[in-house]
Amino acid sequence: MKDLYTILGVAKGASQQEIKSAYRKLAKKHHPDANPGDTKVEEKFKEISAAYNILGDEKLKARYDRGEIDGSGQEKHPGFGGDRSGPFRQSTAGFGGGAEDIFSEIFGNFRRGGFQGETVQKGRDRKFAIEITFVESALGGTRRLTMGEGGRTLDVNIPAGITDGQQIRLKGQGDKGTGGGPNGDILINVSVRTHAFFKREGSNVQVELPVSLPEAVLGAQVKVPTVDGTVNLKIPQGSNTGTTLRLKGKGIGVSKKGKRGDQLVKLKVVLPEQQDEELQDWVTKWSEKHDYDARSKLKD
Repeated sequence: MKDLYTILGVAKGASQQEIKSAYRKLAKKHHPDANPGDTKVEEKFKEISAAYNILGDEKLKARYDRGEIDGSGQEKHPGFGGDRSGPFRQSTAGFGGGAEDIFSEIFGNFRRGGFQGETVQKGRDRKFAIEITFVESALGGTRRLTMGEGGRTLDVNIPAGITDGQQIRLKGQGDKGTGGGPNGDILINVSVRTHAFFKREGSNVQVELPVSLPEAVLGAQVKVPTVDGTVNLKIPQGSNTGTTLRLKGKGIGVSKKGKRGDQLVKLKVVLPEQQDEELQDWVTKWSEKHDYDARSKLKD
């Protein structure tokens, strides 16, 4: 017969509290109502219940340790007297008083409901959808979610770097389970609102920055928007449309790695909207001595 301590997974010198704690975990895992139709689990459940009926009782445990009774509670030696049927002649299916008391504590009134009259079932998941701003998706934030019935509210943490279409799971915050089953979850589908000028490129933020002709030719210090707010950016002399400058650490917050992406600032040289005769005259004179092919890269 298998050793009772081995069945409960505890050492022979284990305290009553350790034995009780081990039995709790095994009972939850192997209860037949939590595993309907599984005969192996049912047999395992009977085995651990019978083991706890002896080891959970200090007197019976002492007799077992001295070798006076075996793992089923039977007397090993007639000389010890008494009823040879052992201490479990009144129990059925491996249940003794000690085990049943534990179930009352674990599952709530065991005899009047719980597993006997209710199917173990996970609670229903609740689904919601929220729209967040581009900045919230980049830096993260908190949104308050109203559940509907009863006006229940939850503060939802939006992780930095979340993408459009991603789902947030709030484990155990859905409907209550039945028969001791776990609660359902809250599933939140996230959509990210399109920004007027920010675009996402992996963990980086891309923005197109218009610059004037003098700023591009002569260089300048200009203000540029970022997800953190406006910062100063140095435009090098001789910059051209397509020149890309990098602002390190001003991109998407990637919380798992603890690092942020960068902001990529792509320059776009913009001429004045109004025709300027002075500029035209100057360009005409300049081009006479400085002719160049702007489309040379498009040729074979």
